[in-house]
Amino acid sequence: MSYRYMRLIVMFDLPTISPKDMKNYRIFRNFLIKNGFMMMQESVYSKIAVNQSMAKLIANRVRENKPPKGLVQMFIITEKQFSRMEILVGEISEEYITDDSRLIIL
Repeated sequence: MSYRYMRLIVMFDLPTISPKDMKNYRIFRNFLIKNGFMMMQESVYSKIAVNQSMAKLIANRVRENKPPKGLVQMFIITEKQFSRMEILVGEISEEYITDDSRLIIL
């Protein structure tokens, strides 16, 4: 069976002025974390999906749980494209899976 791993990347800029805005921010961020997204940097989260149809299902769930205000952007790329990301400043985190093998031992 062949898998084409996809990576969903969600970027957001949400208002945090009022207490209600802060609550919406926390709810959305917790939704991402509980659904397996990992933080790449502040307000940028990613999640790996087994194939494109699964990535679309995950994207629909993000759309259903988006906050009422602010900017949320999302895109889907292949895992191969994601692995070619160039780190210009900073260090590579070992928390991210950059291998497309099926079994990964942590």
